[in-house]
Amino acid sequence: MNAIVEQLLRATTLPEIVDELQARLAQERARREKFYEETSDDQKAEFINGEVIMHSPATMRHLEVRERLSTVIRLYVNLHQLGRVVGEKALCVFPRNDYEPDLCFFGRVKAALLQPTQRKFPPPDFIAEVLSESTESKDRGEKFDDYAAHGVGEYWIIDPAGEIVEQYLAREGRYSLAQKSGTGEVRSVAVNGFSIPVRALFDDQLNLQVARGLLHPTPG
Repeated sequence: MNAIVEQLLRATTLPEIVDELQARLAQERARREKFYEETSDDQKAEFINGEVIMHSPATMRHLEVRERLSTVIRLYVNLHQLGRVVGEKALCVFPRNDYEPDLCFFGRVKAALLQPTQRKFPPPDFIAEVLSESTESKDRGEKFDDYAAHGVGEYWIIDPAGEIVEQYLAREGRYSLAQKSGTGEVRSVAVNGFSIPVRALFDDQLNLQVARGLLHPTPG
């Protein structure tokens, strides 16, 4: 971003550029307020770069992967009182855009501020998105950059077709790939102590075993 600013500062038309940007941002803010007013609870919609993005119903495979992760991570977080896990209908408000991630986690500090009637949520500490054909470009594009720049310390991209998990960790406002695998375990940094076998995201029986292990850990 600093490079863009430096380039603009050298432009002889900087005042005109600033005026144009301010006018467009004002229009965008008006559209955003309209989005808040008109979007209903039964819709999955996001506001990205000035546009309202309406999402199609998810496939069964997409839903199953999301539910497997949600089941295990929610159970772990609740057992250890680490914060709150929220599903796809949480509208997370970023400086410019609004997203409804497939799954997000708020650590203790942010979770303590959440209210029962809240409709807008701050940027989470952890987000997982399950890829689909219609969302992949944004999951790897605008969302990827926005999440990293605005406090989402960890981001998982789950590919249900390839059965692969990509784990990204933020540093200085940018993500670096920590792991990409279809086997082994993926261990979270944002959700302290949480890990899950990658295959448990794609296999019901293994997912159930992991959940049982959390409820009834082996002594030792």
